[in-house]
Amino acid sequence: MNTKPAIEIRLLSDPMYLAGARELVQGLTHRLGFRQDESGRIALAVDEALANVINHGYNRQCDRPIWMSIWSEADDGIPGLRIVVEDEAKQIDPDSICGRDLDDVKPGGLGVHIIREVMDSVVYEHREKVGMRLIMTKALTPKPSTTREHANG
Repeated sequence: MNTKPAIEIRLLSDPMYLAGARELVQGLTHRLGFRQDESGRIALAVDEALANVINHGYNRQCDRPIWMSIWSEADDGIPGLRIVVEDEAKQIDPDSICGRDLDDVKPGGLGVHIIREVMDSVVYEHREKVGMRLIMTKALTPKPSTTREHANG
């Protein structure tokens, strides 16, 4: 895998910037060859990850840093995507990060479930000194070929 990301951005923890991050991810994934519906789901997973940092990591403070780095390979040269989201929020036990019970029907609280459902690999870890890191990968699945049968005539 290329050690340097293709894209690195720093954004403030203001929900106003979530739409721009979604659009970036959706446009990039589509150009990398993901189907339109997959691109939308990947963008949603990234949106949920960023929203979780804002809401839970930073307690809705709008002036804290979030970094997002994107590689155009899932892992070890496999075509796809690797996205890393980092913050300076309070470190928590990565094993404690889970969505609410799906039997508890109410709005919200599904971000972690969405992220894990959409992405192939999801790893939460501590950054070296402060904050958390979320590493998400998604392999590119080949699009089904559309063959047309030609009538002889």
